[in-house]
Amino acid sequence: MTLVFVHGFPQTNRIWDGLRQVLQRQSIALSLPGFGAPRPSRFTGTKDAYAKWLADALAEMHGPIDVVGHDVGALLTMRVATAFDVPLRSFAVDVAPIFHPAFVWSERVHRLQTPGVGEDLLKRMRLADPADPESTASRLTRAGMPPYEAKAVGAAHDETMSRSMLDFYRSADPNVAADWWKAVTGPTRSRGLILLPPDPPEEERMSLEVAVRLGAQTARLDDLEHCWMAQAPEFVAKILNQFWRVDR
Repeated sequence: MTLVFVHGFPQTNRIWDGLRQVLQRQSIALSLPGFGAPRPSRFTGTKDAYAKWLADALAEMHGPIDVVGHDVGALLTMRVATAFDVPLRSFAVDVAPIFHPAFVWSERVHRLQTPGVGEDLLKRMRLADPADPESTASRLTRAGMPPYEAKAVGAAHDETMSRSMLDFYRSADPNVAADWWKAVTGPTRSRGLILLPPDPPEEERMSLEVAVRLGAQTARLDDLEHCWMAQAPEFVAKILNQFWRVDR
């Protein structure tokens, strides 16, 4: 079995360090192009480019594969599970509402999608002092990441990371489901787990609808923040181990 972790934005694969240590299972934490890792010169950074990159990376691994995806990494994982011929045994993801066709991006993402405005917003984030509330490190800390880890990840936020985020979000208009949802014709061949943080009722409803469409189970992450894997690795490990144990 191959266990693979896929991070989100604006993050690096370091976000998984605590959970990987607790799981004590051999695993791989991928680095998305431009996020603490080189971005190939011809890589466009669109949502489809990132999805294909992940599918190609997983296809090179020995199956069956268990994937855990977070944030944009979760969106890419669901895309691979529904539209690519990759030997996934299972996938576990959060942010399921964003995969729903009725999802509307937040005002912050709309700003990122606006030429000039998005560039300025991310420049302020990456150049701000780590103690500044709008810095990358501070935002990650408020999302549940331990401060020392958030500072290290924030230090990796460079111009390439900013450009990669802008390329992705600007390709996902009005949302990622605009064309991706067409490939979701029924339950996936691989077992799925949708992690449910304490979202507003409307977003939870969309999460549950995505779970039904994918034929996935659900598990609650009550009282946890966006960076749940760094905030409560022991608790998350129990949920994942129970999910994987059923399939063995």
